Amino acid sequence: MRLIHSRHTWESTRCIAIRYTYGMSGEVKTEQYRALAELRHQIREFLSEGDRAARTVGLEPQQYLLLLMIRGLPEGQAATIRTLADRLTLKHHSAVELVDRLEGNGLVRRARARDDRRNVIVSLLPRGERMLEEVARQRIDELRSNGHELVRAIERLLDRERDGGGRAVKGIGKRRKR
Repeated sequence: MRLIHSRHTWESTRCIAIRYTYGMSGEVKTEQYRALAELRHQIREFLSEGDRAARTVGLEPQQYLLLLMIRGLPEGQAATIRTLADRLTLKHHSAVELVDRLEGNGLVRRARARDDRRNVIVSLLPRGERMLEEVARQRIDELRSNGHELVRAIERLLDRERDGGGRAVKGIGKRRKR
Protein backbone atom coordinates (compact mmCIF):
# COMPACT_ATOMS: atom_id res chain seq x y z
CA MET A 1 0.00 0.00 0.00
CA ARG A 2 2.79 2.43 0.84
CA LEU A 3 4.45 1.81 -2.54
CA ILE A 4 1.20 2.64 -4.36
CA HIS A 5 0.77 5.83 -2.30
CA SER A 6 4.34 6.95 -3.04
CA ARG A 7 3.95 6.23 -6.74
CA HIS A 8 0.63 8.12 -6.83
CA THR A 9 2.18 11.09 -5.00
CA TRP A 10 5.16 11.14 -7.39
CA GLU A 11 2.90 11.01 -10.45
CA SER A 12 0.68 13.76 -9.08
CA THR A 13 3.69 15.93 -8.37
CA ARG A 14 5.05 15.29 -11.87
CA CYS A 15 1.70 16.25 -13.45
CA ILE A 16 1.52 19.46 -11.43
CA ALA A 17 5.10 20.36 -12.38
CA ILE A 18 4.39 19.75 -16.06
CA ARG A 19 1.15 21.73 -15.94
CA TYR A 20 2.66 24.80 -14.32
CA THR A 21 5.86 24.84 -16.33
CA TYR A 22 4.32 24.00 -19.71
CA GLY A 23 5.46 26.52 -22.27
CA MET A 24 7.99 28.15 -19.98
CA SER A 25 11.51 28.41 -21.26
CA GLY A 26 14.45 27.77 -18.98
CA GLU A 27 15.96 31.21 -19.17
CA VAL A 28 14.45 34.66 -18.84
CA LYS A 29 14.96 36.50 -22.08
CA THR A 30 16.09 40.10 -22.42
CA GLU A 31 12.67 41.13 -23.73
CA GLN A 32 11.05 39.66 -20.61
CA TYR A 33 13.39 41.65 -18.37
CA ARG A 34 12.51 44.76 -20.33
CA ALA A 35 8.79 44.03 -20.08
CA LEU A 36 9.05 43.38 -16.34
CA ALA A 37 11.05 46.57 -15.82
CA GLU A 38 8.49 48.57 -17.83
CA LEU A 39 5.63 47.09 -15.82
CA ARG A 40 7.38 48.00 -12.58
CA HIS A 41 7.97 51.53 -13.90
CA GLN A 42 4.32 51.96 -14.93
CA ILE A 43 3.07 50.70 -11.56
CA ARG A 44 5.43 53.04 -9.67
CA GLU A 45 4.30 55.98 -11.82
CA PHE A 46 0.65 55.17 -11.16
CA LEU A 47 1.22 54.83 -7.41
CA SER A 48 3.29 58.01 -7.30
CA GLU A 49 0.54 59.97 -9.06
CA GLY A 50 -1.97 58.53 -6.58
CA ASP A 51 0.15 59.74 -3.67
CA ARG A 52 0.27 63.23 -5.20
CA ALA A 53 -3.49 63.24 -5.81
CA ALA A 54 -4.13 62.26 -2.18
CA ARG A 55 -1.87 65.01 -0.89
CA THR A 56 -3.64 67.66 -3.02
CA VAL A 57 -6.85 67.06 -1.04
CA GLY A 58 -5.04 66.97 2.31
CA LEU A 59 -4.66 63.21 2.77
CA GLU A 60 -1.56 61.19 3.32
CA PRO A 61 -1.29 58.30 0.83
CA GLN A 62 -1.97 55.64 3.51
CA GLN A 63 -5.04 57.57 4.64
CA TYR A 64 -6.40 57.62 1.09
CA LEU A 65 -5.76 53.89 0.74
CA LEU A 66 -7.62 53.13 3.97
CA LEU A 67 -10.60 55.22 2.84
CA LEU A 68 -10.50 53.42 -0.51
CA MET A 69 -10.43 50.01 1.18
CA ILE A 70 -13.44 50.89 3.34
CA ARG A 71 -15.47 52.06 0.34
CA GLY A 72 -14.23 49.39 -2.05
CA LEU A 73 -14.54 46.21 0.01
CA PRO A 74 -16.29 43.30 -1.68
CA GLU A 75 -20.02 43.13 -1.01
CA GLY A 76 -20.82 41.50 2.30
CA GLN A 77 -17.37 42.05 3.78
CA ALA A 78 -17.30 44.26 6.87
CA ALA A 79 -14.65 46.95 7.28
CA THR A 80 -13.16 45.57 10.49
CA ILE A 81 -9.74 46.67 11.63
CA ARG A 82 -8.41 43.17 10.82
CA THR A 83 -9.85 43.24 7.30
CA LEU A 84 -8.46 46.70 6.63
CA ALA A 85 -5.05 45.71 7.99
CA ASP A 86 -5.03 42.64 5.74
CA ARG A 87 -6.11 44.58 2.66
CA LEU A 88 -3.40 47.21 3.26
CA THR A 89 -0.81 44.60 4.34
CA LEU A 90 -0.33 46.40 7.64
CA LYS A 91 0.10 45.11 11.16
CA HIS A 92 -3.08 45.35 13.24
CA HIS A 93 -1.69 48.09 15.49
CA SER A 94 -0.64 50.17 12.45
CA ALA A 95 -4.18 49.98 11.06
CA VAL A 96 -5.52 51.06 14.46
CA GLU A 97 -3.19 54.09 14.45
CA LEU A 98 -4.27 54.99 10.91
CA VAL A 99 -7.95 54.75 11.88
CA ASP A 100 -7.23 56.85 14.99
CA ARG A 101 -5.80 59.65 12.81
CA LEU A 102 -8.68 59.50 10.34
CA GLU A 103 -11.24 59.45 13.14
CA GLY A 104 -9.51 62.44 14.77
CA ASN A 105 -9.81 64.34 11.47
CA GLY A 106 -13.52 63.53 11.19
CA LEU A 107 -13.17 61.27 8.13
CA VAL A 108 -14.25 57.92 9.63
CA ARG A 109 -16.02 56.59 12.66
CA ARG A 110 -15.80 53.27 14.39
CA ALA A 111 -18.49 51.27 16.10
CA ARG A 112 -18.75 47.84 17.67
CA ALA A 113 -20.25 45.15 15.46
CA ARG A 114 -23.77 44.18 16.52
CA ASP A 115 -23.23 40.45 16.13
CA ASP A 116 -19.79 40.31 17.79
CA ARG A 117 -18.92 43.20 20.09
CA ARG A 118 -15.23 42.29 19.87
CA ASN A 119 -15.13 43.48 16.25
CA VAL A 120 -14.82 47.16 15.42
CA ILE A 121 -16.42 48.30 12.17
CA VAL A 122 -14.99 51.40 10.48
CA SER A 123 -17.21 53.50 8.25
CA LEU A 124 -16.78 56.67 6.23
CA LEU A 125 -18.17 59.97 7.40
CA PRO A 126 -19.44 62.46 4.77
CA ARG A 127 -16.19 64.47 4.81
CA GLY A 128 -14.14 61.30 4.26
CA GLU A 129 -16.50 60.24 1.48
CA ARG A 130 -16.05 63.60 -0.31
CA MET A 131 -12.26 63.55 -0.05
CA LEU A 132 -12.12 59.94 -1.24
CA GLU A 133 -14.36 60.69 -4.21
CA GLU A 134 -12.22 63.63 -5.25
CA VAL A 135 -9.05 61.50 -5.33
CA ALA A 136 -10.81 58.49 -6.86
CA ARG A 137 -12.20 60.65 -9.66
CA GLN A 138 -8.67 61.90 -10.47
CA ARG A 139 -7.30 58.34 -10.42
CA ILE A 140 -10.03 57.00 -12.70
CA ASP A 141 -9.57 59.92 -15.12
CA GLU A 142 -5.84 59.23 -15.23
CA LEU A 143 -6.40 55.53 -15.91
CA ARG A 144 -8.80 56.37 -18.70
CA SER A 145 -6.28 58.66 -20.35
CA ASN A 146 -2.98 56.87 -19.59
CA GLY A 147 -3.96 53.39 -18.49
CA HIS A 148 -3.20 51.91 -21.89
CA GLU A 149 0.52 52.10 -21.05
CA LEU A 150 -0.01 50.01 -17.92
CA VAL A 151 -2.18 47.53 -19.82
CA ARG A 152 0.41 47.28 -22.60
CA ALA A 153 3.14 46.52 -20.05
CA ILE A 154 1.03 43.75 -18.49
CA GLU A 155 0.13 42.30 -21.88
CA ARG A 156 3.79 42.07 -22.83
CA LEU A 157 4.29 39.69 -19.93
CA LEU A 158 1.02 37.75 -19.91
CA ASP A 159 -0.22 37.38 -23.46
CA ARG A 160 2.85 36.22 -25.26
CA GLU A 161 6.48 35.44 -24.99
CA ARG A 162 8.59 37.02 -27.73
CA ASP A 163 11.30 35.49 -29.82
CA GLY A 164 14.67 37.16 -30.31
CA GLY A 165 13.28 39.48 -33.01
CA GLY A 166 10.46 40.79 -30.82
CA ARG A 167 7.80 38.70 -32.59
CA ALA A 168 5.14 36.97 -30.49
CA VAL A 169 5.50 33.20 -30.19
CA LYS A 170 2.03 31.68 -30.61
CA GLY A 171 0.57 29.78 -27.70
CA ILE A 172 3.29 30.69 -25.22
CA GLY A 173 2.20 32.30 -22.00
CA LYS A 174 -1.53 31.92 -22.66
CA ARG A 175 -3.60 30.32 -19.92
CA ARG A 176 -5.37 27.13 -20.77
CA LYS A 177 -9.06 26.74 -19.92
CA ARG A 178 -9.81 24.34 -17.12
